[in-house]
Amino acid sequence: MKIFSGIRPTGEIHLGNYLGAIKQWIELQEKEDCLFCVVDWHAITTPYDKNALQKQILDLTASYLAAGLSPEKCILFVQSRVKEHAELAWLLGTITPLGELKRMTQFKDKSQKHPEYVNAGLLNYPLLMAADILLYEAEAVPIGKDQVQHLELTRNIAERFNKKYGKAFAVPKPLLPKQGATIMSLTDPGKKMSKTDAGKGCIGLFESPKEIEKKIMGATTDSGKEIKYDLTKKKGVSNLLTIYSLFSNQPIKDIKKEFQNKGYGEFKKSLAELLIEKLKPLRQKKQDLMKNPAYVNSVLENGAKKAGKRAEKTMAQVREKMGLK
Repeated sequence: MKIFSGIRPTGEIHLGNYLGAIKQWIELQEKEDCLFCVVDWHAITTPYDKNALQKQILDLTASYLAAGLSPEKCILFVQSRVKEHAELAWLLGTITPLGELKRMTQFKDKSQKHPEYVNAGLLNYPLLMAADILLYEAEAVPIGKDQVQHLELTRNIAERFNKKYGKAFAVPKPLLPKQGATIMSLTDPGKKMSKTDAGKGCIGLFESPKEIEKKIMGATTDSGKEIKYDLTKKKGVSNLLTIYSLFSNQPIKDIKKEFQNKGYGEFKKSLAELLIEKLKPLRQKKQDLMKNPAYVNSVLENGAKKAGKRAEKTMAQVREKMGLK
């Protein structure tokens, strides 16, 4: 099965990214045909520092590799180095009603967040995302719940193109993690963990043990002392239980039993120790990779060559079906 997914190079990868997407990628690369992309063109639809962009791309790639992606098992590349992404996005825009783009929740959210930066690229963001996926004939896309709407639009576009011009694209299905699709903020468990969630609410995948312990111990819990999974009344504790379960590979029911009649403090201390232990080798590997930027860049260069060959093949077919060749 062909798989595609990507992350914008904006900010450090956090636990939500890892548990909601990257952990699934690592499992998928063992048995599927996977392409994973640093989507830098998506990143420039909101305010960014042009002088820091290339460093952020290098940093994110090193993060992918440190987390467990292998260039021997998947194709890892940068979006802008395969120009067919932009070509296909333009062509898909000619069959996509404007109303469908305006209805996208992410467009509304980012327009409100950056009212001074509402640009056509932001509106067309889902078209580029559709092109990213369809360009490689992806049959499935590992995503978080917040991207389901965009993938549904991608499916609609693929079906519309196939009906209008003849079959060129697979209609991709979403791959949602069974557990941990959305990791919530440590300080406001009613909102998902986000790169923009400054301070105590977000744990970076490569943070120091001291910071991890500080943030877990300060995480919002709930009234009462019972360690119980209840998304209605105990959102904070439920979020911590989910993180604990995913990093320990234990069912939540077993964790609840282990900490029965114990307080939040003991539970949090154990979770902090677990995260510090599990994340230590990832942090060390990233430090080593950042000392060898030539290797990281070679991974991206080789990945772009492999992705480019596939993209050229798809675009030749698309152009022919649209009467452009």
